[in-house]
Amino acid sequence: MRTAIVERPIDAQQLLGEVARVANGATVLFLGTVREVNDGREVSGMEYSAYRSMAERELADIAREAAERFDTRDIVVEHRIGTLELGEASVAIAVAHPHRGAAYEANRYIIEQLKQRVPIWKLEHYVDGTREWVAAERREGREERREVVGSGGAA
Repeated sequence: MRTAIVERPIDAQQLLGEVARVANGATVLFLGTVREVNDGREVSGMEYSAYRSMAERELADIAREAAERFDTRDIVVEHRIGTLELGEASVAIAVAHPHRGAAYEANRYIIEQLKQRVPIWKLEHYVDGTREWVAAERREGREERREVVGSGGAA
């Protein structure tokens, strides 16, 4: 089991290799990527920042909870911080288990808990030059806009 906050591109094959064991009959890989349109607005990139020490502790706690709840230690989670381009992976979760149902459930548990508990923030960059902080809305499971940040040009 391993969790990390990273400042480099995520290597999905490496994560899959870390959870591979012949005892497992299922491996589930989740990749969260930067998409080109969000809420009808064209996105040019994303900037992730974190309260790193707290984020690392919380990620480790979530992985431990999943390991206990779903009876597997074959879990690797990485979340990237910094500026990402369209299509780049911001988060990767690999879970392996002898049975597919538990592998899927553990993976889902990890991403849902990560979105709720880990102090990582997204600054969405738009094609029009504006940027907005996007935070997870916990009650409805949807993302909610928090504040508009200008492009830095004169108003």
